[in-house]
Amino acid sequence: MKKIVILGCENSHADKFLNLIKTNPDFAELDVIGVYSEEIEEAEKLHGKYGVELLPSYDAAVGQVDGVIITARHGANHYKYAKPYIASGVPMFIDKPITADPDEAVQFMRELREAGVRVTGGSSLHSSPEVLAIAEAHKSNKNGKTVGAAFRAPMDPDPAYGGFWFYSQHLVEMIGVCFGHYPRSVQAFTVGIQTTVIFRYADFDAVGLFSQKSWQYYVSRFAETGSEGINVTTRGETWFPLELSAFCDLLNGKPMPMTYDDFIAPVFVIDAIIRSMESGAEELVRAFTV
Repeated sequence: MKKIVILGCENSHADKFLNLIKTNPDFAELDVIGVYSEEIEEAEKLHGKYGVELLPSYDAAVGQVDGVIITARHGANHYKYAKPYIASGVPMFIDKPITADPDEAVQFMRELREAGVRVTGGSSLHSSPEVLAIAEAHKSNKNGKTVGAAFRAPMDPDPAYGGFWFYSQHLVEMIGVCFGHYPRSVQAFTVGIQTTVIFRYADFDAVGLFSQKSWQYYVSRFAETGSEGINVTTRGETWFPLELSAFCDLLNGKPMPMTYDDFIAPVFVIDAIIRSMESGAEELVRAFTV
């Protein structure tokens, strides 16, 4: 059995992961020895539903686990929750946003690398078949080279969970998976409850629409001789098992699915978007190296 803890269980990941572990034989090797949340009522719900133990603090299981799942809603808690466990070298799942601070993100990844900690996580949307189809079309130059793109995803700037940081990685990561995690610059335009962002790549621009009060996801690509677009179907029954399987792969010794740099690239893109929202100008995506 692989002993794990879930830290920060305010969102759907904690409940869905626990349900899979309790009901799906593919995850029978996992033993959740405790959950923790600063929102104690959320941890208590999971205790009542699944009988999982409540941890008195986020560092209470240091030295007792084979892996750590961190799903706190506020990205500012992710590094804090992970830090006590880093020295033990156990694999980690880190939910989006990885952090809510670019400098902290680099420090976080450097510590993980130095301790040999392998990590997975981020947005569930990187597993979407629709997103992966657009990514493949771009990679293969279907109908010619990419000349533009348009994406849509929800925005939920809840100040209790970091404002724009809270939900924005979904759209940022969808675009990153399709066209690369390192656009040169971004420029944001906010009108009412919508924010439109231009993601500038070397040869084309991709437009992202962040929309409040709408849970629609959409991806599209415009090529030299054709266009294609599709609504992204929210399919948690697919995404959650894929994410948990990726974590299990790390627990069983497999390599990370991406580099540390790529893993935190969305943090730098979101940071540039926020700077553009504040300045009204085009902002460069800050260069970094883990």
